[in-house]
Amino acid sequence: MHVNESLKNALFTEEFTQNPYPVYENLRQQDPIMNLHFPDGRYGWLISNYDDAVAALKDGRFTKNVAKAYGEQHASVFSTNMLFADPPDHKRLRGLVQKGFTPQRIEGMRDHIQDIANRLLDDIGSRNTMNLIDEYAFKLPIIVISEILGVPLEDQDKFRKWSNSIISASNRETSEEVLIHMKEFIAYLNEWFDKVRKEPGDDMISKLVIAEEEGERLSEQELYGVVTLMIIAGHETTVNLIGNGLLALLEHPEQRTLLQEQPELIHGAIEEMLRYNGPVEFSTSRWAAEDLEFRGVNMNKGDLVVIALNSANRDPKQFDDPDLFDITRDKSMHLAFGKGIHLCLGAPLARMEGEIAINTLLRRYPELELHSSVDRLEWRPGMIVRGVKEIPLSLSRQ
Repeated sequence: MHVNESLKNALFTEEFTQNPYPVYENLRQQDPIMNLHFPDGRYGWLISNYDDAVAALKDGRFTKNVAKAYGEQHASVFSTNMLFADPPDHKRLRGLVQKGFTPQRIEGMRDHIQDIANRLLDDIGSRNTMNLIDEYAFKLPIIVISEILGVPLEDQDKFRKWSNSIISASNRETSEEVLIHMKEFIAYLNEWFDKVRKEPGDDMISKLVIAEEEGERLSEQELYGVVTLMIIAGHETTVNLIGNGLLALLEHPEQRTLLQEQPELIHGAIEEMLRYNGPVEFSTSRWAAEDLEFRGVNMNKGDLVVIALNSANRDPKQFDDPDLFDITRDKSMHLAFGKGIHLCLGAPLARMEGEIAINTLLRRYPELELHSSVDRLEWRPGMIVRGVKEIPLSLSRQ
């Protein structure tokens, strides 16, 4: 019992945020399905090994719809989307959005995304330093998703503020500032929906506002939820994929040299970056829809279930030498984008953005270095994204 309490106390601390992997190793060995109270006070289970994680992600007894577990009063205005829906609603909502993310459409964006990356690095000019996150890793995906959705690029800083607030609200009690940001975001979306109803364009929001799927239009709540998900998921994952991925290369210079000498290795490199220190720390929430037994553990209806994706991706039973960063690793079935029906819809776009962003950066600045020590970098708090607030770089142009 003492060991169990010690492990619980090690979770969600500042030290854990900086480097969760030693704690994950202990969790997998000692209590792979741990019961605990999460930082926001909710009671539930944290799943940390790979096989249990896959089973949970595919188990239909865990609902993504909070209203099924606790009632409608607990549902958020932003949670009516495919990420927090069960079949058949999930299929209908995902079907509407999926049309904008076909493999052909994404591949057709490659040259344009390359142009964006080039332009962002051109803007750095002859400077010798840059903040990777603010000046590149954030800007590239927010430009792309803004163009897909059809929202003005000049509003990107607002999206960042609102996105951070909505993510924060999922981690703890909702503060007054977060509530204000949410109201601002709803007002913005209402204004935008009204505009596209009068003058629909060829963008994704226009298509969603006027779309009909199986004879049913999206409700106002569903529009809020779907658009919010696309704005947040459309840039947050890629920001942290680029940031964490480059950081892994800087910490492993032999791997960085290998990629610079053989840029065609970028596809495997991105998969290893996603596995080694993925951009999503934990899965989004699931709840037991009934009293049930899962992998020998009894759970009660309404119990929260969270999967530690980054822990599962370091499970030695699934990955050889899991703490080794190796961009030539054989293709791995990592869980960075989830599994099952809720597998991330934008994963192919995030992969492409990451490939282009990192290879372009290394090509333009072959001698770039971290302008700080790794232990001085500040990791973002919270239970969803894993990423660094700032990554200062020293540059050396060819």
